Amino acid sequence: MAAPFGQTREATMTASTDRIRPVQPGDVVKTSGRRVGDAGRTGEILAVLGEADHAHYIVRWEDGRESTLYPSEGTTLQPGEGGVASAD
Repeated sequence: MAAPFGQTREATMTASTDRIRPVQPGDVVKTSGRRVGDAGRTGEILAVLGEADHAHYIVRWEDGRESTLYPSEGTTLQPGEGGVASAD
């Protein structure tokens, strides 16, 4: 189950237990497009950086590129299942 960052910050709900757990490597991040008509992106969290009140992440996106993500409005997380991002 996805959790908007503005509400739960550095935590996400697990669908099976309804408990909050910390974001961790292997979780899936989805972002909405920056402008109307832009496609969103999906990636896998590789590392969690910063403190809990200012967390940011190293993410490998679907296209294989990696970047640092500072979550904002339109960013959601889901528990990972071994990764979704492709390195191709």
